[in-house]
Amino acid sequence: MKVDKTEFAVGVFLLLGLLAILVLALRIADNDFVSDGDSYVVYANFDNIGGLKVRSPVKVGGVVVGRVEAISLNPQTFEPKVTIRLYKKYGDFPANSSARILTSGLLGEQYISIRPGFNMPGEKPQDLHNGSSINDTKSAIILEDLIGQFLYSASSGKGK
Repeated sequence: MKVDKTEFAVGVFLLLGLLAILVLALRIADNDFVSDGDSYVVYANFDNIGGLKVRSPVKVGGVVVGRVEAISLNPQTFEPKVTIRLYKKYGDFPANSSARILTSGLLGEQYISIRPGFNMPGEKPQDLHNGSSINDTKSAIILEDLIGQFLYSASSGKGK
């Protein structure tokens, strides 16, 4: 059986095209074949996480410094407990840092924004480390709740 050079070239071109589509799909899904290096895990409890998902980005000033690794329910407080993996290449964040859930745009994806705290001069710096918790958290703003509050306040103001 003799393979024509044209058929071979078409087969190679097709395989390269499929490989390019696979790489593009992984880049869009934000999955890479390479890891982001060393990391550590911290925890945060929120009242409401909205549409936050596993693998959502964790950002500081727009820079992705980690990912949401897991979401569970705290059995004692019945609050969502978020496991956050932070990349060590961005350094250690102060222990009094705060975390809040924000939305990209009006209806975009939700992500965690960390606002780094500060270490007082003259005191021993306290940093987040593997297994520590972020205590200062602010939950997601739910669009349906805002609309409901607006409609309720508008309807209660009519009687006056």
